[in-house]
Amino acid sequence: MTNMQFAKRLQPLQSNVFADMDRAKAIALAAGQEVIDLSLGSSDLPVEAHVIEAIAQSLHDRSTHGYLLFNGTLGFREAAANWYEQKFGIKVDPQTEVLPLIGSQEGTAHLPLALLNPGDFALLLDPGYPSHAGGVHLASGQIYPMPLRAENAFLPVFADIPAPVLAQSRMMVLSYPHNPTSAIAPLSFFQEAVAFCQQHNLILVHDFPYVDLVFQETGEWADSSPNPKSLVPSILQADPEKSVSIEFFTLSKSYNMGGFRIGYAIGNAELINALRQVKAAVDFNQYRGILNGAIAALTGPQAGVKSAVAIFQQRRDAFITALHSIGWNVPTPKATMYIWAKLPSAWSQNSIEFCTQLVKQTGVAASPGAGFGKSGEGYVRFALVHEPPLLETAVERIAQFLY
Repeated sequence: MTNMQFAKRLQPLQSNVFADMDRAKAIALAAGQEVIDLSLGSSDLPVEAHVIEAIAQSLHDRSTHGYLLFNGTLGFREAAANWYEQKFGIKVDPQTEVLPLIGSQEGTAHLPLALLNPGDFALLLDPGYPSHAGGVHLASGQIYPMPLRAENAFLPVFADIPAPVLAQSRMMVLSYPHNPTSAIAPLSFFQEAVAFCQQHNLILVHDFPYVDLVFQETGEWADSSPNPKSLVPSILQADPEKSVSIEFFTLSKSYNMGGFRIGYAIGNAELINALRQVKAAVDFNQYRGILNGAIAALTGPQAGVKSAVAIFQQRRDAFITALHSIGWNVPTPKATMYIWAKLPSAWSQNSIEFCTQLVKQTGVAASPGAGFGKSGEGYVRFALVHEPPLLETAVERIAQFLY
């Protein structure tokens, strides 16, 4: 065997919460366990028929079969800009302020390559989504984790960031509604974040996959426009001039299109252009038929979005009720498809062992809080990706494991 030498930037990527749990699930399956997988936030709901039809029709159009360059994506960029303007009331230039992405993760992972020189700091949420850290590692940057604590409503405290770190920092990444904690952020917090980033010459990155997955406890969704107004703010509402901000969107959650890998960025034109330069060196765009499906999703009936939100709210309520019935008192989240549960005291410092033993002994797979960052230790994340009866069965198995 040759003595291969690999780049040092790969070392921090050795461990990944989803890959680790995938191995644990495989071992449980091999041992004969019936696995109930609550570890991955991949929607089990169907894509709407009019979206599938748009993609199906494209397959028969030979003009869609070749490479798709940036200018060929204008129709999608216009649809994304219009969707955003209807939802948030801010004008967006589809030519200079929108960039299609092969899933928003592609964008958030590549943006550090456009912003960071080796050794520069990125300010990241802790706990946070793993690809945010992965992109910084690939850019040879350093990470300063901003701890999220329950007593602060899982919002970072900017005043706690050390001055020497700030002096070396180039970007801050936020994401609300938040994965994994399910926390939401008010517009006032975003205004504080924008002012802080302007003051310290930071780029403000907002990852916004759960823009629609917000639960309205009373009242109904507004139906006066194709896209109901958002129940949570956009970062650009706090930075309408797009002075320092870029926001990432995906069709994976709202439209159940995770496997189609379609997302986009909206924001400052210079940031969009910089990310486009990185993207041009790495890939072309995805198949035009997928963009046609995405256009149908963004411009067509939104009943499927409202239905998906109602389904996840029903699942949330069933799962929380079941957990409470076994004495595990977990707060009811206002958004996302996750339950962020503080572990019983016996497991409070070993979420990875808890999840490993849980799937081994019961077949219930969850994600350990420590996999999302140091401040995630002591918690576990459950994804609500099954119907209520199966979620309730999962809780019954959890009860047997705990008691």
